[in-house]
Amino acid sequence: MSLDPKSVGKVALIHDWLTGMRGGEKVLEAFCELFPDADIFTLVHKHGSMSPIIAKHNIFESPLAKIPHGREMYRKLLPLFPWAIESFDLKGYDLILSSSSSVAKGIIPPPDALHVSYLHSPMRYIWDMRSDYLGPAKMGAVSRFAAGWVAHYLRNWDVNSSARVDKFVANSRHVRSRIKKYYHRSADVIYPPVDIKSFKPGKSDGGYFLVVSALVPYKRVDLAVAACIKLGLKLIVVGDGEELPHLRDFAGDKVDFLGFQDTKNLLELYQNATALIHPAEEDFGIAPVEAQASGRPVIAYNRGGARETVIMDGKNSTGFLFSHQTVESLEDALRRFDPAQFDSNIIRRNSLRFGRDRFLSEIRNYITSSWLKINE
Repeated sequence: MSLDPKSVGKVALIHDWLTGMRGGEKVLEAFCELFPDADIFTLVHKHGSMSPIIAKHNIFESPLAKIPHGREMYRKLLPLFPWAIESFDLKGYDLILSSSSSVAKGIIPPPDALHVSYLHSPMRYIWDMRSDYLGPAKMGAVSRFAAGWVAHYLRNWDVNSSARVDKFVANSRHVRSRIKKYYHRSADVIYPPVDIKSFKPGKSDGGYFLVVSALVPYKRVDLAVAACIKLGLKLIVVGDGEELPHLRDFAGDKVDFLGFQDTKNLLELYQNATALIHPAEEDFGIAPVEAQASGRPVIAYNRGGARETVIMDGKNSTGFLFSHQTVESLEDALRRFDPAQFDSNIIRRNSLRFGRDRFLSEIRNYITSSWLKINE
């Protein structure tokens, strides 16, 4: 599955941070398969948190890792991120492949190297979702003032550093439009890899709706909780995060919060759900694809990646998209939703567009083509 190392020379893989296996790390894992001898550069690395495929590579950390408790408290060091990512010396590398939703794309490549940046998102906390991270509910007036200056500095750096990228690859058309808006750069779209093979349709409906999400404010899990309570619908929530205590206090015993679940348990939960509720505006969104791979329809907010992964088209529909990110709009969708209208085989078939083998093939061909063009 790997490219011929002789065809692209010495390869460096850049990733924001290595602290857990999420969607971005699955992309990095695929890059590691394509380039088994590549070195990895990252802000911080929490040892033992990566898959064996990633962990076997040489991994180099930034100076942030040398700061006391830097590996645990790295998010509080945000103003230092640009300096830290620029500190790496990549002299001698021929291909730079960055996987970024923060600062990895701002690496300084050698003059003759090809830099391809797979962008999961421009930095959310300084662009379109800055109020979710830096708003009045998060910090006081003095802290917001300081954070505003930091965000201003980071926005300037983010735009300027985008010039160091030769080729942008977006993980969705939604992200491609944001790359155009903020960086004034074009991008190609290659959807990220989803582990379709681990999921398959079941045969029963357990009579509950399901949410699979990190429990952080911008995911808007509160909408699903409020709507299901109001309509008297059973809801199961999978995931953990800072919003969990608030959601539990609000829901009482009317919603089941299961925390993190392994793939085996998650498959059973998907298979037996009436539908997945996905109220967030995501850059791509893995959970809706996993639910569809399990043959279950998705009720999703009609913004972001869901518009590309969930189909509303008569007999070919794989879910239902609601128009406004409000409890009332979601309630209306739940009232109108009829699970009998959906075919699990059609839903499953739609998910196959996002499989891992497809990603490996597309990104391999893209990098090979880019390399050949730049070296003509």
